[in-house]
Amino acid sequence: MRSATAILSESLSASVGSSTASRADAPGADASGAGAPDVSTLASGVNAPGADAPGIAAWLAKLNDQQRAAVEHGADDVTCAAGALLVIAGAGSGKTSTLAHRVANLVVKGADPRRILLLTFSRRAADEMTRRVTRIAGEALGARAALAQGLTWSGTFHSVGARLLREYADLIGLAPTFTINDREDSADLMNLVRHELGLSAKERRFPSKSTCFSIYSRVVNTGASLGDVLHSAFPWCRDWEADLRALFAAYVDAKQKQSVLDYDDLLLYWSHMAAEPSIAADLSSRFDHVLVDEYQDTNRLQASILLALKPDGRGLTVVGDDAQSIYSFRGATVRNILDFPAHFDPPATQVTLERNYRSTQPILSASNAVIGLASERFTKNLWTDKASAQRPRLVTVADDATQARYVVEQVLAAREAGVKLKSQAVLFRAAHHSAALEIELTRRNIPFVKFGGLKFLDSVHVKDVLAVLRWAENPRDRVAGFRVVQLLPGVGPATAARVLDVAAGVATAASVAAGDDSAANSTGDAHSTGGAGGVDDASRVGTANGTSNANGTSDIPALHSTNGTRVTAHALAAFTPPARAHEDWPAFVALMSTLGERATPWPAEFELIRRWYEPHLERNHEDAMVRHADLLQMESIAGTYASRERFLTELTLDPPDATSGESGVPLLDEDYLILSTIHSAKGQEWRNVFVLNGVDGCIPSDLGTGSDEEIDEERRLLYVAMTRAKEDLHLIVPQRFYVHNQTHLGDRHVWASRTRFIPADLMPLFDAYAWPPAPVPAAPSAKGLAAAAQAKVEIAAKLRKMWD
Repeated sequence: MRSATAILSESLSASVGSSTASRADAPGADASGAGAPDVSTLASGVNAPGADAPGIAAWLAKLNDQQRAAVEHGADDVTCAAGALLVIAGAGSGKTSTLAHRVANLVVKGADPRRILLLTFSRRAADEMTRRVTRIAGEALGARAALAQGLTWSGTFHSVGARLLREYADLIGLAPTFTINDREDSADLMNLVRHELGLSAKERRFPSKSTCFSIYSRVVNTGASLGDVLHSAFPWCRDWEADLRALFAAYVDAKQKQSVLDYDDLLLYWSHMAAEPSIAADLSSRFDHVLVDEYQDTNRLQASILLALKPDGRGLTVVGDDAQSIYSFRGATVRNILDFPAHFDPPATQVTLERNYRSTQPILSASNAVIGLASERFTKNLWTDKASAQRPRLVTVADDATQARYVVEQVLAAREAGVKLKSQAVLFRAAHHSAALEIELTRRNIPFVKFGGLKFLDSVHVKDVLAVLRWAENPRDRVAGFRVVQLLPGVGPATAARVLDVAAGVATAASVAAGDDSAANSTGDAHSTGGAGGVDDASRVGTANGTSNANGTSDIPALHSTNGTRVTAHALAAFTPPARAHEDWPAFVALMSTLGERATPWPAEFELIRRWYEPHLERNHEDAMVRHADLLQMESIAGTYASRERFLTELTLDPPDATSGESGVPLLDEDYLILSTIHSAKGQEWRNVFVLNGVDGCIPSDLGTGSDEEIDEERRLLYVAMTRAKEDLHLIVPQRFYVHNQTHLGDRHVWASRTRFIPADLMPLFDAYAWPPAPVPAAPSAKGLAAAAQAKVEIAAKLRKMWD
């Protein structure tokens, strides 16, 4: 590791035009980058875009030399894909533009856009990338611009995975009509299995459904063993390892019998599919070029998929920044990008984008110095031609309340100087760190928006409607059916379980009558847990496995959704409902029958479901009008999808952020301050940025210092926060934190120290001062000093006489 003094010397002496890309001389750097040619080092001088250079196409002239090197790598002969390319894209270096230009350049040079796979981490990013590629290629191709419209394989890992699994479903033992559970429904199913195995009745408290699902998800995404995951991330659950292993096996069995997948399955099935040589060869042959954005955020499962698609690296391009790898809590690992070059022989070509188009040089110098102390990284020193005399501010305040007042006063002062509130942001490591600031902003009548909150698909009314659609699409989805039946008045868990068991029995009889012997073997004895009232949340989701064969196998043939729903409707019609549901039952049967017959085309089906659901919405929710607006919005969204299956898949994989249920007093001010966790701020930028609680225990979090890897990720979090600022950066250091569990306005407190990521050697890169400035006391007069001297003598004498 290089010393802070060496890094400071580099930062202060580096010229604005320097743009060399070297490999880290930190321990382990050779493993992550040795031997990989870095074509960005071929460029010299200030590589300003638009520099006069012969032979450069006009639409590429706007790129700098390093960006052009990444765009043109191996593009001369698209019929023979070049070796793997790793683009290390520093913060604010034009990463998105570079990747879009690379895709467009491939199309311009003759690559078939239908054979290009572009993977991103959000639907919005994929759509934006596609729009940019289309525009750039249109500019270059002119009359042949329509070619760029063929970029049909652009999306998130999960959405592309779902699409491929449906195409290969028959080959890998999946029912083509499988449905996808969101995380809440997956946790519900996990909880049901947990209850059926008797784990919820343990004498000692067993981990909750959400904890169980988090453990399961981490094991799947990281590829680590259950024991290792429990030891590193869930040590309080280590005593339950054997029970958790049995729980996860039963959970997988339940999913397979119901033909449902969770988010993790979309990657898990894809990776196993890609591991089969015959399927892997077919998958690889479908795509000449595979490009991945934000590669530092991938987990081991995603990396294994890419290496299986392109084992020799030909046609594979990944773009990312190891210094911005901050999502290990989701299973992401920085090792994927650090180890990427060494996966191939020869090693992947490496291009480093160091020119920053966002921040001023003093902000970049401080940020470079902070990340430069990381134990392992790809060396890059961001630079810009945006000079400034204002260094980042390191502000010491007394406590949390003073910190809030400082931020408010600085924000208002900037607003008076012409900086909009929306151009300013307050970032913090954890959501609760902004509590005092939110109170102060409210008191001072400053509008603000805090990123986070209830997700759209987590709201009850949305889940109800989607459950009807999911059950119609996949009649074996027991979680969906269990929820739908209980929407009717008088139907509880016990009755709902009986309804589903009857429907399963009828489906089995129909399959046998049709000559499907394997379906008969797959049903066995249906059973209900309906009588177990008041046990956790398990009673909410019925029986996990529904019907199963005697030997526990899950090779149930797919029951076509139309026929299956029709059979379900017949079973509902034959069922005798409870007295309270008698009036509503015929409409329910008619709805399921119509959906089963597909008598109403999509998206009119959604309107049919909404109209059926409205009276139940009004009966169950006092704020029905607000929730109704969400359903109308969802109906409008449904009209943009070609089928029920596509709507369910896409909405589950890429849900809206929030619902109308979050609405409070209308925000009439057109301007508002941004409050955000650092994790949510990645990829954003603001003119002024305030980073709260720059102290040890907050950055790094006291929960993130258990290993060198965790400490390095906390360092990267601070780096990400600092590089969000364009012109003015404030890092605030409260000295005193009041402890909890004391009386109101109690004074018990602890002292905090400045974050370890800004050691004394780096202090010259910051403007450090305390706020508010200490008032200068007035000097006493000569007469006052004489009186004080006399009083001192008299008081001393009186104190002595007390003991005479």
